[in-house]
Amino acid sequence: MRSIRAAAVGAVTMSLALAATACGGGSSTGGGSNDSPKTLTYWASNQGASIAIDKKVLQPELDKFKKQTGITVKLEVVPWSDLLNRILTATTSGQGPDVLNIGNTWSASLQATGAFLPWNTANFAKIGGKDRFVDSALGSTGATGKDPAAVPLYSMAYALYYNKQIFADAGISQPPATWTELVADGKKIQAKGKQVLGAEGANVSENIHHAFVFAKQHGADFFTADGKADFTNAGVVAAVKQYVDLMATDKVIPVGNAEYAQNQSVSDFAKGKTAMLMWQSASANLKSQGMSDSSYGIAPIPVQSGTPGTGAQTNSMVAGINLAVFKNTDNLDGSTKFVKFMTSDAEQKILNTAYSSIPPVKTAQEDTAFNTPANAVLKDTLAKSAAALPQVADESQFETAVGTAVKDLFADAAAGRAVTTASVKAELEKAQQQMPAK
Repeated sequence: MRSIRAAAVGAVTMSLALAATACGGGSSTGGGSNDSPKTLTYWASNQGASIAIDKKVLQPELDKFKKQTGITVKLEVVPWSDLLNRILTATTSGQGPDVLNIGNTWSASLQATGAFLPWNTANFAKIGGKDRFVDSALGSTGATGKDPAAVPLYSMAYALYYNKQIFADAGISQPPATWTELVADGKKIQAKGKQVLGAEGANVSENIHHAFVFAKQHGADFFTADGKADFTNAGVVAAVKQYVDLMATDKVIPVGNAEYAQNQSVSDFAKGKTAMLMWQSASANLKSQGMSDSSYGIAPIPVQSGTPGTGAQTNSMVAGINLAVFKNTDNLDGSTKFVKFMTSDAEQKILNTAYSSIPPVKTAQEDTAFNTPANAVLKDTLAKSAAALPQVADESQFETAVGTAVKDLFADAAAGRAVTTASVKAELEKAQQQMPAK
């Protein structure tokens, strides 16, 4: 346990140190150039079931871009476990890609480094205008009142995926709408020898996404109105405890999932080991692992009571991937052309179909290809019951610190150590102490 915690604290410290340095200077040069007009480097986030699948999806599109423009795009798919630290290192060293994917929740933090091209009116005009993008996606592109640090590429929301056969065998006629119903259904599912709910307890990003939603459902926020960290308020503590208690007390998340961090919960669900999964736009991932669309259903993530909506009825964060350009790129014009290409209607349809995500471009989203039952749940969630994570400069540090605290609490639960209100508050207090002083 100690070695796990030490590694986690080291990762947090590294992220915070890099972020603090980045706030001082941004990129290593004052601006971009067109010194290397024939090549681009692109860091893509791992969206598929494996890096190999991502390369299979992306490379034909990059080849198409080369045929249209003469520009070769050198692709690297970066695992989520490495992506934030790789980006933060690049913002301080100036040695990064030309174009890259960023988790949309990091937009304001990375914006604060000064390393990225701001998407002002003039730059948006080069890719067809800001009004091409849906408002929910634009809401997670940077701090309010500032030019976006990135452009929306993929939009996603969390949904509850459930195995129809396992539900039928357990005598469950419909998916749970509340957490109380989910726990009750879990007992019926376990009686039939199946695991209940998959989770990624060692995945910092997954942890913070769910902790944020539970906090919303408890009427709580992780930051005060003036942007100060407030991780130990009663609502946040209760929210984190309720999430971890799905393993510690309710026993619906298997203890082995405390070590999951690389899509193992998706694989378990695809193989029929687990009855339910909370995931972002999982259909393509499940299909790539051999699970047929007809074998599972898709429903909104549960709430405390009632139906999904705003405020305490929030049941997803606004998930998604944004496309950013480093200001010090050696191919500024080519980078802009690449962003235009990737956000074109044609590419939006291809890429979002491949990843079962929702196009953040209005005209592409309206295409009939995105009118599937799965997308109906996701689009409805994005439109009615998803909330954006805090768009504050310290957001990436918040994700790392609190996500790691939740990871440690899951480790406690898996080891049989009591997860109490006091222990949850203590972990969150440690996380708050890791935030930059105001």
